[in-house]
Amino acid sequence: MQYIKAIFKFNSIEEFQQDLLISDLADLGFDTFEDSESGFTAFVIKDNFNEQLLKDLLTGYADDFAATYVLEDVADENWNAEWEKNFSPLIIDDVCYVRATFHEPKPSYPYEIIIDPKMAFGTGHHQTTTMMMQYILSADLLDKNILDMGCGTGILAILAGKLGAKSLMAIDYDDICYESTIENATLNNIINLKALCGSKEVIPDEQYEVIFANINRNILLDQIHRYAEVLKPEGKIFFSGFYLEPDLSMITAECAKYGIKYLDHKQNGDWVAAQFEKK
Repeated sequence: MQYIKAIFKFNSIEEFQQDLLISDLADLGFDTFEDSESGFTAFVIKDNFNEQLLKDLLTGYADDFAATYVLEDVADENWNAEWEKNFSPLIIDDVCYVRATFHEPKPSYPYEIIIDPKMAFGTGHHQTTTMMMQYILSADLLDKNILDMGCGTGILAILAGKLGAKSLMAIDYDDICYESTIENATLNNIINLKALCGSKEVIPDEQYEVIFANINRNILLDQIHRYAEVLKPEGKIFFSGFYLEPDLSMITAECAKYGIKYLDHKQNGDWVAAQFEKK
């Protein structure tokens, strides 16, 4: 699979503006991002790339910041080397060690997760994934049925499996994420995980005690009604992928329509994760 990388440079840009731009780039098909001193580099499958859409997107931001970019082809054989160069191990709350296949294991940690990230989102490094993992580590998931929406690499479902979840349903619309989730579940000896490729329309008509949804505000708002249908009474939802305001208020209001009540939230930088419960 051939990739293109777009090397972005900015004279001046606020962190929240960069996060918004990255979110919009993801909508255009970019699925991996690396920070640099003057901006960031974004990767996209060559067959999915439309430069005119990229130009139109940047034009929409012209009043907020000035951006330049350079496009380069990425050789297939260099891709793994790029990941190994930029992917470092991660420790969550001193109990969960996240590493890639090329890192040394550390059995001193109670939970170790091996992630072969490929091109899928969710290595634990992004603030949203970290906060979701913190919520999961503090939750009672023993013998629970779990639904993980927008699963990325499957890291959240895999952690839930290590915490004793009964069954794991992991769903992502991206076929790369779907395949990555299956591979990573095997790497971590998680045998009770089933993955599906799709969105809310493929959610099975089953009942779940816990739902993870680390996506973005607009998709969450569109899917909350479906989550409500499959969430058991007193079941919990952990959301992330959005900002404090107005996002959290909008999600809270939508959840309230279906008897799902806000409990609390975490914030890391501009990003927010929140816990809800179905009454």
